Amino acid sequence: MVETASVGWTRRSAWADVAKAGRFGAQGTTGVVVELLYGLGIATLIVADGGGPALAAALRDRIGIEPPLTPLIRRSGGRALAWAGPDRWMLVADRRDDLDPVCEGLHALAAVSNQSDGWASLQIGGPDVRRALAKGVMLDLHPSAFPDGAVALTAVSHINVVIWREGDAFTLLAPRSMAGSIWSWLSASTAEFGCEVRG
Repeated sequence: MVETASVGWTRRSAWADVAKAGRFGAQGTTGVVVELLYGLGIATLIVADGGGPALAAALRDRIGIEPPLTPLIRRSGGRALAWAGPDRWMLVADRRDDLDPVCEGLHALAAVSNQSDGWASLQIGGPDVRRALAKGVMLDLHPSAFPDGAVALTAVSHINVVIWREGDAFTLLAPRSMAGSIWSWLSASTAEFGCEVRG
């Protein structure tokens, strides 16, 4: 009798064996707080030829969000739409399971690609967050230049990322394969301020 092997997949966070909760760097006050984000649902939506108005109507109906036409993020409940270029958005759900019901039925209106496993995601805040991010982010993150709700596709330490601001915190999405490199840069950039890692 021939034995057959069964293959099983175990989902792992992009931060597994890379980052963990704790505190490092300067003692005393905490200047930067990093929240490792787990379980997000992330899909890209690219409008099919002439499908912009129909896609916008479908998204308004399904999640109550008008797709931003400029580099902004809009949120409703546990979902958000982040501008990712002309006629292109990232749909982000706080829970991976909330993504598929939104994406179903959109394929006639857009190229839809679930990329939930392709991103390493974190949120960065604290009183020294801008000073820490300035060590690698090639943008002016002052509120007058990068206000609440702003989104950018940029590079951090020569790694392509998506970054947006909500309130006083910044969410950063990096390719999963670059999680170790992003963490090396981030931990070096935040250490002088004292960094608390959650998640």
